[in-house]
Amino acid sequence: MNLRERIRDVPDFPKPGIVFKDITPLLLDPAATDAAVRELAAYAREREAELVVAAEARGFILGGALARELNTGFVPARKPGKLPHQTVSAEYMLEYGVDTLELHADALQRGTRVLVHDDLVATGGTARAVCDLVQRLGGDVVGCAFVVELSFLEGRARLAPFDVHSLVAYDAG
Repeated sequence: MNLRERIRDVPDFPKPGIVFKDITPLLLDPAATDAAVRELAAYAREREAELVVAAEARGFILGGALARELNTGFVPARKPGKLPHQTVSAEYMLEYGVDTLELHADALQRGTRVLVHDDLVATGGTARAVCDLVQRLGGDVVGCAFVVELSFLEGRARLAPFDVHSLVAYDAG
C-alpha cells in the first residue's frame, strides 16, 4: 500500500513557511491505518520492544494501536501538568519553538526495552526528549519509529545512536 498517497501537505501550518504533513487522510482509511500499524509493529518486533512510549498528541493515535498490536504496554509522554502523578520532564527545541514533555516517574522498569513512537520526525527534538526521559528512568531505547520522516531536517542525526525507522520519508519540504 502506498501510504505517501494518504499524507497531505498543508502549507503555512502551524506557521508561515512550514509545510505540515497531515496523516488525517491515512487515518480515515482503515486499510492504510492497519498497514501503517503492521509495518511499525514489524519493526518493533525485530527489536523485541516490551513497551511503546509515544509523544503527545499525534503520537498517541497510532502509539496505542501499535502497543495493542505488539501486546505491550503504552506510556504517554505528555505536556506539563497533564499527568496526575510524580513526573520527570525534558525540554526540547521544535523546528518552530520550544516545548516540554513529561513521563510518570514510575512509567517503566529499569532495563525495559522501549520503542519510541511519534507520527512524524522532523528535527528529532521531540523524539530525542522522549529517548532522554526513557533513559533517565533506566529504560533501553531499542528504536524510534515514525510514520513520516522529514529527512531534509536531519532528525536521524539528532537521534543518534538510536535506530530510526520511518514508513514515508520526504527529502524536501
